Amino acid sequence: MAVASYLNAIRTALPPHDVHQAFIDWATAQLQNPRERALFARMADRAGIAHRMSILPPPAGGGTQTDPGGFYGDAWPGTADRMRLYAEHAPVLAADAARQLGPLDRVTHLVLASCTGFVAPGIDQLLARELGLSDTVERTLIGFMGCYAAVTALKTAHHIVRSEPEAVVLVVTVELSTLHLQRSGDLEALLAMLLFADGAAAALVSAETVGLEIEAPFALALPDSDTLIRWTVGDTGFAMGLSGEVPARIATALATDAFLGRIGDPRAIDSWAVHAGGRSVLDAVEHGLSLPAEALAESRAVLREHGNMSSATLMFALARILAGAPVKSGVALAFGPGLAVEGFRYCSP
Repeated sequence: MAVASYLNAIRTALPPHDVHQAFIDWATAQLQNPRERALFARMADRAGIAHRMSILPPPAGGGTQTDPGGFYGDAWPGTADRMRLYAEHAPVLAADAARQLGPLDRVTHLVLASCTGFVAPGIDQLLARELGLSDTVERTLIGFMGCYAAVTALKTAHHIVRSEPEAVVLVVTVELSTLHLQRSGDLEALLAMLLFADGAAAALVSAETVGLEIEAPFALALPDSDTLIRWTVGDTGFAMGLSGEVPARIATALATDAFLGRIGDPRAIDSWAVHAGGRSVLDAVEHGLSLPAEALAESRAVLREHGNMSSATLMFALARILAGAPVKSGVALAFGPGLAVEGFRYCSP
């Protein structure tokens, strides 16, 4: 009989600087066309986001990160400057989340997902040292997969535990999305940047029957969708491309037999952990699966309070679910470049 894996606990961490309103003010000033400025204002108001946190501090003399003395206020920073801050701050933020899990001396494996930075030694090694993990801990780094990487990380932990029943896997997602602000007057680009924020989450996965059992992982790649979500490395950081076609393509994919065959009847699902990629993405899931309005309450709360933290976002929703009532039948879903849908079933023991 196969060993079951359980998502035992999740803890989260956020940096201290709220940049959401500052970004709206800056982005509005970049738009020269009055009609585009009015449209951006309406979209920002409807985005369902109240706060987005960043590791970037405002200038010492006051103002915002785009004012003189801020990271974006003087010369527009290159990729090297952004990666320097990633290497400095990402391990610290990730460690803030991981330490909240309590003693980590039983950890045998570390699975870390991040798409907002590159550094060698890897962020996995930097975090292991920051936490004082044993030199014998096996590490897996999942990089540049985008918003669905939390699912990939948890599925990797699931497979490790099923093959090594004594394993205790520390799963970490850490993203510093605000390191990749781009100078642009393009409305679509500014609307994409409106979503993203910094955050980290850490979880323990083991065979101990505590938390949520991870069941039936699945993946679905959508054909002819490669250009819909793009994450391009450039000279001034990573540029996000997010097509307005994404919500409709997601809604269509979720209504297919290929997807429904993996989750069963949506009406029988009592818990949904959906990546809060944006209000329109959550609306697409709700409408595509004919879910009641309250079904995605946890994901909408994460979007409202924290924005889209790329791979960390789904973990924030799962943390809220873990803290709530027992789950009879749940589904975790995330979406990312490809366009791909990744997920798994879960339930309380």
